[in-house]
Amino acid sequence: MRLSSVFILFCAFAAAALLSIGAAWVAADAVEESSERAVRTELDRDALTWADVDTDGLLVFLIGIAPTEAARFQALSAAGRVVDSARVIDQIDIVDSEGMTPPRFSIELLRSDDGVSMIGLLPSDVDRDQLVEDISRAVPGESVADLLEVADYPIPDGWNDAMDYAVSVLSVLDRSKISVEAGRVAIKGAVKNEDTRRRVEADLARRADDDLRLALQITAPRPVISPFTLRFIIDADGVRFDACAAPTEEDRSKILAAATEAGLDGKVDCRLGLGTPTNEWGSATALGIRALNALGGGSVTFADADVTLFALEGTDQSLFDRVVGEFEAELPDVFLLNATLPTPPEAAPDGIPEFTATRSPEGDVQLRGRINSEIARTTADSFARAAFGSSTVRTTARVDETLPATWSSRVLAGLDALSRLSNGAVIVTPDALSISGNTGNQNASSEIAGLLADKLGDSEEFNIDVTYQEKLDPLLGIPTPEECEAQIVEIIGNRKITFEPGSATLDAATQDIMDEIAELLQLCGDIPLVIAGHTDSQGREVMNQQLSQERAQAVVDALRARRVLTASYEVRGYGEEQPIASNDTEEGREANRRIEFKLRRPEPVEETETTLESIEDPAPTDETSQSDGAGDNGDGQN
Repeated sequence: MRLSSVFILFCAFAAAALLSIGAAWVAADAVEESSERAVRTELDRDALTWADVDTDGLLVFLIGIAPTEAARFQALSAAGRVVDSARVIDQIDIVDSEGMTPPRFSIELLRSDDGVSMIGLLPSDVDRDQLVEDISRAVPGESVADLLEVADYPIPDGWNDAMDYAVSVLSVLDRSKISVEAGRVAIKGAVKNEDTRRRVEADLARRADDDLRLALQITAPRPVISPFTLRFIIDADGVRFDACAAPTEEDRSKILAAATEAGLDGKVDCRLGLGTPTNEWGSATALGIRALNALGGGSVTFADADVTLFALEGTDQSLFDRVVGEFEAELPDVFLLNATLPTPPEAAPDGIPEFTATRSPEGDVQLRGRINSEIARTTADSFARAAFGSSTVRTTARVDETLPATWSSRVLAGLDALSRLSNGAVIVTPDALSISGNTGNQNASSEIAGLLADKLGDSEEFNIDVTYQEKLDPLLGIPTPEECEAQIVEIIGNRKITFEPGSATLDAATQDIMDEIAELLQLCGDIPLVIAGHTDSQGREVMNQQLSQERAQAVVDALRARRVLTASYEVRGYGEEQPIASNDTEEGREANRRIEFKLRRPEPVEETETTLESIEDPAPTDETSQSDGAGDNGDGQN
């Protein structure tokens, strides 16, 4: 009885084992069939009909001959999408590449703070270990990450030369991307300034062989140009720029287009930079160039927001008035125009020789008229260049050997006298010498009189018409309004005029800044100054505007308490209208809460017809009268 029970139990376990083995066998077959069917479906979906599938338990074998290396990878990727990639066994062969079009071999060398990375496809014959060693030698101490793929094709012509060049220049740029193909290298990188950019581009171009195609894209931060200057000249020497600056490519195109219309020919170096006083710089400077062209010559200079226009001597007065009026009307409000039509020296009677030297407020010196010998002309030119600077002197005087022997000494005496003036003119005739102009030296008249008396003798007649101007006196040290504006910015520097939170009460920490600004403004005197308040965008817009107005007024009151004359000052509260940084960060909001000191530029005056001009106008025709009356309301009033 006991033996029968043991036998029954053994049979039960045996039956269970057989059933488990059978179930496992059936499950394995199901897994193999399921995996094979899923992989075939995925291969068919990608149109990889050349690939076949076989299974052995959990393993999936990919079999076939791939047309390309890329097709092989595509098949492996397709199988990996439906089964674990660790179960996929690659038994794919590649079609013999002999006679087939090779792939496009290219790699990129990326250099950054983390080292150098190599990405791309290499011919299999390239020694990758040697390449890594060459790069490590070019940039010692930096890690090299090898992320390259390899294809079994021969090395194309020009590949080695391009690769050698790319590795050799890798050390030139700390941050760069160098793209290498057979016979071609493209380099992108950044440097710290414009001078470095030009030097690097020249160095890279010099290293490249003639048969290597090189593409360079080296960038540099735009320099800050101060003052932001453009000077354009049309004179007897031709059409040219003495200085040209633009904030953007678009503005530069506008400037060069206007200069081309005025007759400029050839390549012009117009620098791109930061520091323009307005985003309308390109349009404004183009207007100035066109105005100068309409006048027929002269010079126009933009220095930040100041515009100076000098017409040529002899320009018709009515033409000058019309062109300058149109220019001033179209010029953006931020600019201040000072236009001058030089008055030619009083013409000498016919047949009487004359020598004239002029010195402009800008420092330009012109020598013209007659001189008695070639040696005397060279001497006068050399004396002027020594006294005024070589780059400022232009000599057009012609030789007249009939002039008296004392002529050259009188010319030199006149030039010596002119050097004592800030600007002016000297005229030499056989009978007299006249000197006129402006100076910052209170004793200039007496000093010039003594100079001429000593040089010319008691018998020579000379006339002196010199005006002393305080603003030209270096001893007084009175800054110009523009200098005052700049010095306020310098005084404030990295500091700020601050207030108690949410109020217009000056913070105690601001007292030192206010004392320094007040001391300067006492020296500047009565200047047209705008004190502007700005806030961030926190709070209601109306409240921000009111707070900025009150804060700007508090600054004026503080200056007045420090005995500063503030009658010519203007207070403006802009609130949140003119941010200089993003209001999305605390740093940006802090920058936007500020007080600014700026000069008030005069508004252009609209020309009105005088009574005399109205009388001189011809009487209107009936047709004109009817047209003029079209705006009336019927009772003769507009």
